[in-house]
Amino acid sequence: MSETQRNTKAAERVGAVKAKADKPISDGPDFTTLLHAWLESHRASLVDSLRRLARQPIGSFFTCLVMAIALSLPMGLSLLLDNVERLGGSWQRAAQISLYLKLDASESVGPSLRDEIAGMPDVSEAEFISRAEALSEFEQQSGIGEALRDLPENPLPGVIVVTPKEVDKAALEALRQRLSELSGVQQAQLDMQWVERLTAILKLGQHFVFGLSLLLILALLLVVGNTIRLHIENRRSEIEVIKLVGGTDGYVRRPFLYMGAIYGVGAGVLAWAVLAFGLDWLNDAVVRLAGLYGSDFALGGVPVEQGCYLLLGAVFLGYIGAWLAVARHLSELAPR
Repeated sequence: MSETQRNTKAAERVGAVKAKADKPISDGPDFTTLLHAWLESHRASLVDSLRRLARQPIGSFFTCLVMAIALSLPMGLSLLLDNVERLGGSWQRAAQISLYLKLDASESVGPSLRDEIAGMPDVSEAEFISRAEALSEFEQQSGIGEALRDLPENPLPGVIVVTPKEVDKAALEALRQRLSELSGVQQAQLDMQWVERLTAILKLGQHFVFGLSLLLILALLLVVGNTIRLHIENRRSEIEVIKLVGGTDGYVRRPFLYMGAIYGVGAGVLAWAVLAFGLDWLNDAVVRLAGLYGSDFALGGVPVEQGCYLLLGAVFLGYIGAWLAVARHLSELAPR
């Protein structure tokens, strides 16, 4: 090979090296690689948590069962209150306003007033009872129908029964006052004492369910926290080694957070099942009791929407309980 050819080959080799050197040097892995590594780390943590819980099926089941009972009690009471409300009829009907029309009012006044009142925004329903209907109903309920037939004329006025949309003392009194000023109305009557009692009963039930929910949520967090703490103690040596070789707090915390969420899923499913079974079990006795009164009332099941909220709430509480437990003990897990 001649000197010229050797110089050309050397120049090409130098040029090739220079071309490679001109390419930008990567600063690190790209976003796709980082995302794949992040997903793989979470998948490994989830699989590890499931595997560890599967090794203790009885203990895991009873932990979920205790959480399920704590979740199902307040929701069960809330569902029972809703069903009792349906059993007694609408609460608004207990606060009906009775409008007694003037005796000399024409027969067309009642229907026109009923239509006018039914169109009001704070009125749910308006029903007109004519004088003849009122007399017939009174005869059936009083047992003195023979004496009433001897009267020269019907002494009972026409009545419009107004059902409000909301049970509120101030709003009902304002509505009663407004209705009493309508033309053709002799008197507007409302049993305010019953409305006050009804409102107090409703508020008492709501406060009781709210307070019970707070107590049981606190108990649920304690159960999850104590369970996660036991898992942490069982893996103390392993965690100390992980932190010794550079494992971050997030890496150490991740499996326990998944474990708390898994406990929440199990508790939510069990709570849903307990509520469905409990309502179905009570429904047999309720149907028999309602049948004695000539009613076809039956308890409703767990609505799908509320069941989903229950499941999501259980997962959230399990996650929070695990996070609190790990955060408390993470500082104690430094390598010795």
